[in-house]
Amino acid sequence: MYPDTDQMGTVHHSNYVKYYETARWELFRSIGISYHSVEEAGYMLPVTRMHFRFLKTIHYDDLLTIKTTLKQMRAARIWFTYKLFNADGELVNEAETELAFVERRNWRPCVAPDFVVNAIKAHQESELHHV
Repeated sequence: MYPDTDQMGTVHHSNYVKYYETARWELFRSIGISYHSVEEAGYMLPVTRMHFRFLKTIHYDDLLTIKTTLKQMRAARIWFTYKLFNADGELVNEAETELAFVERRNWRPCVAPDFVVNAIKAHQESELHHV
C-alpha cells in the first residue's frame, strides 16, 4: 500500500509488524480459532519478542506472499515463524514472534486454553498426514 512506503519508495520496516500480525491470525482462523474467540474466552496474546531479518527491499505495489508457521507452543508461550516472498518467489524477509497467553482480567501469564491447544494439535496432526 502506498501509505506503507517511506520517502525512498520502499515499505517502511514498521509495517512488517502489521503484515505478520495479520498472517498470524489468518493462520489461527484457518485452523478454527478467531482472535475474538480467544478474547471472549478471557485470554489475550501480547507479543513478547520479535526478530526480523531484512533481505531485500519491498516497494509500493509489490505482490507479497507470507508463509506462516506455528513453530512451537509450550505452557504460556507460542512461537511463530514467517517467510515473506515477493512475486518472483524471492525471500525478502524472515521473522519470528513470541507471544504469551495471559488472562484478560489481570494480564497474568497462563497456559493456553484447551480449545486452542486442541485446534493446534488437530492442525499439526493433519499436516503430518499430508506430508
